[in-house]
Amino acid sequence: MGQERILVVDDEPIVTEVVQRYLSREGYRVTVAPDGESALRLAREVGPDLVVLDLMLPKIDGLEVCQRLRADYSFPIIMLSAKGEESDKILGLGLGADDYVTKPFSPGELTARVKAVLRRTASGAVQPRAGDALQFEGLRINPHSRVVERDGEAVHLTAKEFDLLYFLAKHVGQVFSREQLLDNVWDFEWYGDASTVTVHIRRLREKVEPNPMRPRYVKTVWGVGYKFEP
Repeated sequence: MGQERILVVDDEPIVTEVVQRYLSREGYRVTVAPDGESALRLAREVGPDLVVLDLMLPKIDGLEVCQRLRADYSFPIIMLSAKGEESDKILGLGLGADDYVTKPFSPGELTARVKAVLRRTASGAVQPRAGDALQFEGLRINPHSRVVERDGEAVHLTAKEFDLLYFLAKHVGQVFSREQLLDNVWDFEWYGDASTVTVHIRRLREKVEPNPMRPRYVKTVWGVGYKFEP
């Protein structure tokens, strides 16, 4: 930690000033974008390690920015919004955001989330042991190259989607609650939102399952959580 590049996208100068001050104090290199167009341009120029992205932006809104960033980059995205409705949160997470913070928020809490996300990203979230990739019928997961192949075809996963799949696949048959997955994959022990797990499971199934409606790998244990059982 210390020299990671953070792109903060928000059209409220007070918010960006406070967030920049807190993150800079932790040693991060912070770049600020006031609108969606600037965010997309600076993402190409700066190559950030993480993006803090407001939902309500001029020119191009945060949801579209998130979708376009996720199509080209795998860095984590933390979304900000004054809207606290569950539908907005699920929509943001569904477009590829790794976490969601509702305004007004504590700068200290946001900083803690940034640290947690970057720590998990830097460590590969779940540390792989030396050895071969995880191999299942129709699915191959390589923790070193972080490449997933389904029936021989590479599958594009975000960093958090890969972390979630790899963690479950390392514990075949073991059931984890959403809270346990937050602790182990997101490293959120006290401020995690369990709906984050639900959305990521759905996105993961859409990418790795032959039929997402009838999962072959990532299965739901109703009333408990999820497990990997090929």
